[in-house]
Amino acid sequence: MSSYNLADLLESSARKYPDRTAIVLGDTRLSYAQVDAAANQVANLLVSRGVRPGDKVALMIPNLPHFTIVYNGILKAGGTAVPLNVLLKGREVAYHLDDSDAVALFAFEGSPDLPIGKEAHDGVRSAARTGQFFVVTADPAAASPVEGTETFASAVAHQSPVFETVRTDEDDTAVILYTSGTTGQPKGAELRHRNMRDNALLGRELFGADEDRPDTYLCVLPLFHSFGQTVIQNGAAAFGGTVVMLPRFGPQAAITAMLDNGVTFFAGVPTMYWGLLGVLDETVDVAALAGNLRMAVAGGSALPVEIHKEFERRFGIVIAEGYGLSETSPVAAFKPLGAPARPGSIGTQPPGVALKLVEPSSWQEVTGGPDTIGEIAVKGHNVFKGYYNRPRATAEVLGEDGWFRTGDLARRDEDGWYYIVDRAKDLIIRGGFNVYPREIEEVLLTHPAVSLAAVIGVPHDSHGEEVKALVVLKAGATVTAEELVAWSREQMAAYKYPRIVEFVDSLPMTATGKILKRELR
Repeated sequence: MSSYNLADLLESSARKYPDRTAIVLGDTRLSYAQVDAAANQVANLLVSRGVRPGDKVALMIPNLPHFTIVYNGILKAGGTAVPLNVLLKGREVAYHLDDSDAVALFAFEGSPDLPIGKEAHDGVRSAARTGQFFVVTADPAAASPVEGTETFASAVAHQSPVFETVRTDEDDTAVILYTSGTTGQPKGAELRHRNMRDNALLGRELFGADEDRPDTYLCVLPLFHSFGQTVIQNGAAAFGGTVVMLPRFGPQAAITAMLDNGVTFFAGVPTMYWGLLGVLDETVDVAALAGNLRMAVAGGSALPVEIHKEFERRFGIVIAEGYGLSETSPVAAFKPLGAPARPGSIGTQPPGVALKLVEPSSWQEVTGGPDTIGEIAVKGHNVFKGYYNRPRATAEVLGEDGWFRTGDLARRDEDGWYYIVDRAKDLIIRGGFNVYPREIEEVLLTHPAVSLAAVIGVPHDSHGEEVKALVVLKAGATVTAEELVAWSREQMAAYKYPRIVEFVDSLPMTATGKILKRELR
C-alpha cells in the first residue's frame, strides 16, 4: 500500500514552477500556481458540501481551463472524477450519473447549438443520487442559465485557495472513464491513481518529454477522453508543460493557435491530421509551424499511409502512432522514440507494459510465426481495476493474472511491432469517437415505426466511418429516412446518430437469430 494522489502531478509542478504558464485559452494565460490554487478552491467547495473521499463527482466540460481545475479539485478532495462527453443528451447524462453513483456534477453552460448545461440539468433531474449541480458560465459574473442552479464562480468565490490534498492509496480509483467496449450500455472503467500517473510519466520514454525543456501542447483532443486526458493534460502537468486549449477542433483555428503559441507537441486522431493538411495553402507559414513542432502523435484509429507521407513531406516530422483503450489508461503500444516509422503499425510495447496475442476463443497464446493473427492482450501498470459495479463484465476481459483482453485483432512482425487487422467486433469509430451499434439500435427500436434495426459503419472520407442504420419497418408503418435521421438527432449525441438510413424488408441472420453484420457490410 502506497500513498499517492494523481493531483500530485499538478501540485509538484506548481511547487517547482509556480510562474510557468500551465494553460492558455485565447488571450487567457494561467500559471501553475493559479491553476493549483483554483483546484484547491474546488476541493474546499466539495468538502464543504459533504463530499467524502471515494465519492464520485462528474464533470461535463469541454477543453477549457475549468476542466483541469475541476478534475484536480475532485482528486484533491479524495474523490473520483467521472468525465462525461459534452455531447450527451439528458437521458444519457442521467444514465451515466446513476451508473457511477455520482453525487455532484460540474457542467459548462454551452451554446445555443450545444446546450451542455440544459442537457446536464435534465440529466441531474432524472438521476437518483446526484444532489449538487454547478454550472460553469463563459462570463464568471453571469447568472446561471439554468433556473434554480448554482454557478461555478459563485460557488467557489469564497473558498480558500489553500487545501491539504487528501492522501489516497495509489490503488484507489482516481477516474472512471465510460466505454461500451462493443455491446450494451456504457460501462465505467475504473483507473487507479497509479494507472494514470504511470501512463502520463511514459512521456519521457515515448515522447522525449523533459521538464527542463517543457513542451507546449495543443489540446484539441477532448479532455473527457483518455487520450487527451493522459497524453496532453496529465502529461503536460508531469513535465511542467503548457497546454494550449481549443474547445472545438477546426483546422484553421488549430493552425492559428499553433503559430500564435509556438506549439511543439501535437496529438490528434487521423481526421484531425487530414483536416490540417487540407487547409495548408500559400497563406499558411508552414515553415514556422514545422520549425516549432517537435512531436506529432496519432491514435484513435489507423492513420492512412498517404497522410503519413504528406505530413512528413510538409513538416519534416514522422507522425508517431500508438494504440490504447480507456481500460489501459490509455497507452498500450507506441512507436519507439527515435525509431523509423512503420506506417500501419501501432508500434511496440512501452516500458512497464507487456503485450501478447491470444486465441479469440481462449486465453491461449497464439502459435505460429510472425504475422499470425490473434487478439491483443495487455498486462502492466496501465491496466485498469475493472468495470464499476460489473464483476461479470470485468471477469470476461480481465484475467486473475492481470492480463486484459482488448477484443482487437492484430499481427506481430518478426521485430515485435504490432499491426491492427480488425477492430473489436462491430465497433464504429467516427471522427475519433467510439460509436457502439447496439446502443444506437436500442434507441431506434423505441421509434413507433421501427420493427428491427442494424447499425454498421461505412467508409467516409473525413470521418473515417459514418453511422448507417438498416431498418425494417413495422407492418403498415410509414416514416421517411429524413424523418428518422431528424428524430435520432434529438435522441442521441451528435457523434452517434445515424446520418444514413436504408429501409430493408429483412436482415440476414444466423440460426440463433443474430444479425449477420458482415453480410450487411
